[in-house]
Parts: sequence; C-alpha cells; structure tokens
Amino acid sequence: MSTSDHSAPASFAVSVTDVPDAELEAEELDPLQILSGEPVVTGKVLWESPDGSQVRGIWQITPGVVTDTEADELFVVVSGRATIEVEGGATLEVGPGSACVLREGDKTTWTVHETLRKAYHISY
Repeated sequence: MSTSDHSAPASFAVSVTDVPDAELEAEELDPLQILSGEPVVTGKVLWESPDGSQVRGIWQITPGVVTDTEADELFVVVSGRATIEVEGGATLEVGPGSACVLREGDKTTWTVHETLRKAYHISY
C-alpha cells in the first residue's frame, strides 16, 4: 500500500487514561434508559470510516444503572468498574484491563459502580 492510499484508517496511538474530561463531549442519554442514579455520558470519536459503518473512540459513564441495545462492539476498560447484564445471556463483570465483546442487538443493563472509561471499536 502506498503512503498516498487514504482508503485505510490511519494508524494512531493515544493514552486513553490521559485524555482529560474536558476533551470529552457530552453525549445524549435517553432518560428512558436510566433506571437509577444520574449517570452522565461523555465521549470522543478518534476515528470514523467515511461511510460511518465503523467508529473508534473513548467513552465514559458516571455511576448509575442504564439500559442499552448494543451494536457490534469490542472495547477495553481503562478505568472504573461495571456489571453488564446481557438479556438472556451472561453477566459480565468489567474493570481495568477487561476486554469485552457485545453483539449487535444485545439488550443490556449496565450497573456502573465507578466511573467507567473505555476505548472502543464499533461496527454498524
């Protein structure tokens, strides 16, 4: 591949733990998803494919309990702790260093015990 081929994503490295909260952008959380607490979601997209089918970034959520319907996602927790219950499936205990895969359509309940920050790759 030549250096002028821009069809492939650029290689990059970032220290996810060193990205200040001030660099994260507020993300909308549907009030119907909140089961308890007052969780706040923030994030930063680091890369997105031209067609929007793949996204890589940083995501953070403060303590509380929320529901979600997942996309195909691989993420690694860099800080914090949560329990993720997958409807009809496993209960995942995640913390720093945990690598997790969620499948498109998984219905989940996230109990965030400590503000959780993750680096993710999502495919739509």
